[in-house]
Amino acid sequence: MFSRNITGKGERGTAIVEFAIVGTFFFTMLFGTLELGRLLWVHNELANASRRAARYAVTHPADAFGDAARIAVYGKLDADARPVVPGLTVADVEVTSSSSQYGYGMNNGTVTVTINYTFTYVVPLIGTYVELSPYTTVLPVESSGCENFVNGADPCASS
Repeated sequence: MFSRNITGKGERGTAIVEFAIVGTFFFTMLFGTLELGRLLWVHNELANASRRAARYAVTHPADAFGDAARIAVYGKLDADARPVVPGLTVADVEVTSSSSQYGYGMNNGTVTVTINYTFTYVVPLIGTYVELSPYTTVLPVESSGCENFVNGADPCASS
């Protein structure tokens, strides 16, 4: 009589081949999902940083625009802190005013904060970096509690 091959010697190594095929797909999807999650986190943080800097800039004088850029990058004025997003620098932040007579008071234009950032992948599956579109926030300059000038007097002017 013929004996059957019960031990499965003819299927040796099939698990490794199956794992190579399935594992490649699985790990590609896993790392792709992680990178997408990190990209969405960076997007959210940059949008928040732009808003935070604009809120700071509209309530402070124009000479504080450098401080507004530090607020965008570090989340606070301390330049020794870690950036809110890895690789973000003050040079990536642009703070501008629409009015040449920027200051406290009513109808003094707007402040624009723009952040340019290049997202770098940790695991470069489809490339090494992505140039993200600029994050821009435009807010009107706030009155800082001042009303329209009465009889030409500026209630916010320092004496």
